[in-house]
Amino acid sequence: MAEWIRVANVSEISPAKAREIEHQGRVIAIFQVGEEYQAIDGICPHQGGPLAEGPLDGTCVTCPWHGWQFDVVTGKTPLGTRVKQEVFPVKREGDEIFVELP
Repeated sequence: MAEWIRVANVSEISPAKAREIEHQGRVIAIFQVGEEYQAIDGICPHQGGPLAEGPLDGTCVTCPWHGWQFDVVTGKTPLGTRVKQEVFPVKREGDEIFVELP
């Protein structure tokens, strides 16, 4: 059953600074895109790079290790349809950000 996990205050995330959290062995990267917050599996499937440390251009994050790219809204990559990162629902309640994890 999915549960909502508090992951940050809004002051901890900005368009220039993502946040990485770990919950029960799962690493999640949270990004601010405009006024919205997006959450994606934070480990690059190529060689385990930390996506939260990569630059965000629009909705596209680039892994800082080897340049793999993912859309933080859809999880899709321009590399093709075989690779896709899991994305998670996000909600904001006041100054707190929550991610729904399975």
